[in-house]
Amino acid sequence: MKIVFATGNKDKLREINEISQGSGIEFILPEAGFNPVEDGLTFEENSYKKAKEAVRVSHKMSLADDSGLCVDALNGAPGLYSARYAGTQQEKINKILKELEGVSDRSAKFVCVMTLLDENGEILHVSKGECKGEIAEHQSGVNGFGYDPVFVVENYGKTMAEMSEDEKNQISHRGRALTDMLNFIRTLH
Repeated sequence: MKIVFATGNKDKLREINEISQGSGIEFILPEAGFNPVEDGLTFEENSYKKAKEAVRVSHKMSLADDSGLCVDALNGAPGLYSARYAGTQQEKINKILKELEGVSDRSAKFVCVMTLLDENGEILHVSKGECKGEIAEHQSGVNGFGYDPVFVVENYGKTMAEMSEDEKNQISHRGRALTDMLNFIRTLH
């Protein structure tokens, strides 16, 4: 079964296909013309908007996620704006580290909300995953992408970027949301 995954981010596509390996479900990129407007006020709204846009261009069942890093000391920032927090990914990491200089409470969480729509744009299922941890004082590790080099996973004592892909996929916010979503999709057959 092929399902459109509403993203232009090939790292995200690769990650969810790795997590869903062996499920009989393959996620593919949306058709040309996919250009969602992420102006929602919640992860749920943005996830729905992306899935709706993927259905519009492909006329196929579509899954979207919206995810971000929420830092307690920054009142939940960067949150919805994680992808647009600064220019390059390194600049985003540098900005977080600078904003947390001298801050003792570095608790944070990654949040992921996934929305599955049928080919008519009707909501079939919504799932949410979270991964708690804290922001490191310095970046470490070379695996993963995004904020992984500065996110120390709760109870693991290492950053997501220091974990193997298998480790990360089992405990990540996206992995948790996708596991729930895959369980739902299996009921559709």
